[in-house]
Amino acid sequence: MIIQPILDLVAICAKKGIENVILSPGSRCAPLTLAFARHPDIHSRTISDERSAAFIALGMAQQLGQPVALVCTSGSAALNYYPAIAEAFFQRVPLLILTADRPPEWIDQWDGQTIYQEDVFGKHVKKSFRFPDTFAFEEQVWHAGRIANEAINLAKQFPAGPVHINIPLREPFYPAEGEKFEFPEHPREFTPVSSHSQLTEESLKHIKNRLSEVKRLLIVPGQQRPNAQIQKLLDQLASRQNVVVVSDTISNLQSEHTITLHDHWLGRESLHAELAPDMVISFGQSVISKSLKQFLRKSTASHWHIQSDGQSRDTFQHLTRILPTNPTEFLAWLGENLREQDQDFSQNWKNLEQKTAAALPTVLESSDFGEYPALHFLLKKIPAESKLHLANSMAVRYVNLLGMRPQEIICNRGTSGIDGSNSTAVGCTFTTKDPVTLLTGDMAFFYDRNAFWHNYALPNLRIVLLNNHAGGIFRLIDGPAKQPELEEFFETRQKLNASHLAQEFGFGYSLAKNQAELQIALKDFYEPSLFPKILEIETASPKNAEILKLVKERVKSSTVD
Repeated sequence: MIIQPILDLVAICAKKGIENVILSPGSRCAPLTLAFARHPDIHSRTISDERSAAFIALGMAQQLGQPVALVCTSGSAALNYYPAIAEAFFQRVPLLILTADRPPEWIDQWDGQTIYQEDVFGKHVKKSFRFPDTFAFEEQVWHAGRIANEAINLAKQFPAGPVHINIPLREPFYPAEGEKFEFPEHPREFTPVSSHSQLTEESLKHIKNRLSEVKRLLIVPGQQRPNAQIQKLLDQLASRQNVVVVSDTISNLQSEHTITLHDHWLGRESLHAELAPDMVISFGQSVISKSLKQFLRKSTASHWHIQSDGQSRDTFQHLTRILPTNPTEFLAWLGENLREQDQDFSQNWKNLEQKTAAALPTVLESSDFGEYPALHFLLKKIPAESKLHLANSMAVRYVNLLGMRPQEIICNRGTSGIDGSNSTAVGCTFTTKDPVTLLTGDMAFFYDRNAFWHNYALPNLRIVLLNNHAGGIFRLIDGPAKQPELEEFFETRQKLNASHLAQEFGFGYSLAKNQAELQIALKDFYEPSLFPKILEIETASPKNAEILKLVKERVKSSTVD
């Protein structure tokens, strides 16, 4: 039987700009699956593992800036979406989650594949809707169309995020012989008028008066997509008015005018006075640098955060003002109204940046082979046009330590978990013909191997796997590193390598255990290929910890007068 409101739902998705859906096989969701698969304007892909499917949808939506739909069957299938949905919520990535369900009378009656699916994602979605379970009355059909419109509108509205529609479905699920799918050409659609938050003239007057007292302004952009206009405005503020801009790698706003090597010296008490700001302005989302967050939490500087929806985010514990506008407009205004800042303050930051930039390559190139010096060499070989996906744990931290990058940096810092790194990169690969490079550790890589369990080609995907056969980050954290239980209960000792996975999926594979092998492997790593390629860099966890500690000490000695 064809359920017309399901066809209407899919037609509304297409009308409102949803062009991609990730389907996971199941019988209860068959009406949704068939409707999406047969709609001419929607590209449907099938990913069997729901956890991987949700991260793939996340990776696509990150790049597209439009919701990607997810469809799964009833029961525990929906629960496997949860990690990616939480990540999307905190990263503000739009997803439309459509979960098929048993009719309400069959919940908790020992019927197969039934759980309590309504509101199952709790506070990690912007809203949950319940689709009608019958369509005997016109009002129920109208209600179904209204839910579809409201859900998609909400997913796209600032701040974007995941929205859930739970859809109870009764048998029969499949069309009878001779039934035809007829999508409405003009489904009922409504779209909210976009509202634009902005500061009033009176507010700007007060802000200007307050800024007249500021001599040491520090700007901290958080995680976001690259933005050439914002980059230009920040560079002008840094070069013309001595504003200090500290940009982590995930900010995608690094340049020769911004501070990018701050993790090498922030936290030294002897430098606090000369580096301390009297005002901090931030925008964007999370900041990866723990030393930067701790430095600003110890400061007495006022903190203003630019946030279009006016919601508070007090990351540095000194929030005094929320600016309800967008960064582009405010930074342009700031450039016209901010007086020149203390030149000595700016120069203190620049001197440390320049000394570190001069010392770090020499130190790394004279180090023994390990993850840190290997990445220093490897990052120079990644094409500038490549999307660079970083897994959490050490991969993103190494890249942050190594400073400015020309590539777009993508990392799941909403919840900062290791789950789904492979899948998110695969989702990104579905959206572009540019190279996509995944830089990952062994725990994240093997945890998400089902990212590659599908029938879609990924010729532009390149994977760099840092395999130290353990959770090496725990050797770098004072707490677990000093415990006798470190190796058994914190590190996850394993003997896996990626050669078997590469063979199973038909990927190119090379292994590097020293610098010479790394150089050979990189010669044709980015040459065109019909299949992804994996470069596995095998090292020892204790040696990596030793190298990182030694590099920090040598760089520190080079930057102390």
